[in-house]
Amino acid sequence: MRTEREPDSRDHHGGQLAGLLGEIEQLETIFATWDQAARDAVNAYRGALDALHRTALRRLIRILRGEPQALAALKHAAEDDIVHAVLRYHELVRPSLNERLEGALQSVRPVLASHGGDVDLVTIDPPRIEVRFTGTCDGCAASTLTFHAGVKKAVQQACPEITEVIQVRDGPRVRTTGLASPFASQTTSPWRTVCTLSDIPDQSIHALDLDGVPVLLFRRGALVTCFLDACGHLGYQLHNGNVDAGVITCPHHGFRYDLTNGECLTVAQTQLERRSVRVTAGLVEVRITA
Repeated sequence: MRTEREPDSRDHHGGQLAGLLGEIEQLETIFATWDQAARDAVNAYRGALDALHRTALRRLIRILRGEPQALAALKHAAEDDIVHAVLRYHELVRPSLNERLEGALQSVRPVLASHGGDVDLVTIDPPRIEVRFTGTCDGCAASTLTFHAGVKKAVQQACPEITEVIQVRDGPRVRTTGLASPFASQTTSPWRTVCTLSDIPDQSIHALDLDGVPVLLFRRGALVTCFLDACGHLGYQLHNGNVDAGVITCPHHGFRYDLTNGECLTVAQTQLERRSVRVTAGLVEVRITA
């Protein structure tokens, strides 16, 4: 039995995807400061490139489908994080199991976060998965009710092929790098204005609670990044941690994170969960769910 948390080549690819998406978001933050004519030109240019790439990919897939061996290779390639993300962006593949699982858990996280908790995937081995509660939900007397009424129901509605959802007490979280990115799903929440750019100290953080979802905003000049205020280790909040040279240290167990991309400098397979952010006319806007 193979679990998704076992390190393999996808760990490196996942890191690459997170970095690429971070660069795109940073560029979009800069574009948002331009005047309307310039933004329209950028959007038109991007639309033309998207149309070109989408047409080319559709033709490539149509040709490969006619060759059994090539079709098998294509399906294998689509399992790669970066390839899958681009194909999803162009709506050429269906949402993956990981993507649907992450979406199901994301739907219950605001409720858990309002009580200082969270839930992580531990093992994916269809038709079975394992999850664990973190933060204040770990060991809480009401966690069994939360599990059956919230987590298990959400998972089985989104992923009917998962027939067993098991709650465990330990184990590292499954890496789902990129699945909560702008490439992962077209069903995103609307942009929400949360503060002004000047509210975020340069080279520092600004912590907010958005309808029960705690987030951290980090600013370096005109560039802003946004992450869930939850350490990738055990889910504890980070906002009281020391920030130095763009790196925040968890005040609980000392895990260190690069606030420009969310990567953990302590454990390579751990990272912060990114949320989309942009700056428009000096106002910082965030998408709560990707």
